[in-house]
Amino acid sequence: MVRELVPDALWQRVAPLLPPPRPKKKMGRPRADDRAALEAIVFVLKSGIPWEMLPRKQFGLCGMTAWRHLEEWTRAGVWEELQARLLDELGLRGKVDLSRASIDSTSVRASKRGPFSGPNPTDRAKAGSKHHLLVDAQGLPLTESLTAANVHDSHELFPLLDSVPPVRMPSGQRQRRPRKLHGDKAYASKKNRRGLWLRGIAPRIARPGVESKERLGRFRWVVERTLAWKNQLRRLRVRDERRDDVHFGFLVLGCCLMLLRRLYPDFG
Repeated sequence: MVRELVPDALWQRVAPLLPPPRPKKKMGRPRADDRAALEAIVFVLKSGIPWEMLPRKQFGLCGMTAWRHLEEWTRAGVWEELQARLLDELGLRGKVDLSRASIDSTSVRASKRGPFSGPNPTDRAKAGSKHHLLVDAQGLPLTESLTAANVHDSHELFPLLDSVPPVRMPSGQRQRRPRKLHGDKAYASKKNRRGLWLRGIAPRIARPGVESKERLGRFRWVVERTLAWKNQLRRLRVRDERRDDVHFGFLVLGCCLMLLRRLYPDFG
């Protein structure tokens, strides 16, 4: 059961990206197995279990050791590089559709506060954070970001667009800009529309009092579905990490699991 958390398809893509281990000390315990650490991290991500409750007999390491691996690999940029490589694989197979993209966000409660948390206007001003996602026409996560819950969605429009990695297409060329972008009324402003046109992207953003959400929702529903997939990973339903970088590492890793599922539908 444990090995299914990190099948060979995932491990073969993660292993080359891991930073070299630190020099081994003469005294002390041997370094925990990297694959076992990744299994523990994925288990915590999917189950939402606290680190201190990680079953040591099952994984061969304690929760604190798994957390240190997650923190080390997050600082090394492993998850962002993994996401870029998975997008390249999908792109070469013709499974990344940049004819249009959609953007949206969801708020999560920040139980321990920390950086990138703030009063959530939709949760009686309790501390919260916000996950922002940009997806392709099929709902594949292209990039993501983390902000405080009181940051308006429109502030993340261009940072997200500009952070999309160039995806290799079947022709061999790389593409990073969608031809159209769908968003709800939170992104409606002249500044945003002008910025999209300057980037060669046709804005398909709902205009308050002009266009109904049902009409544009024919294409924008894919991002809402992806956000629902994200919430199936219980560690991303509530932000339990005080460290914003560690929580963002969980978010990117969760998106990588979604991409791997597109490559291998049998992957859980």
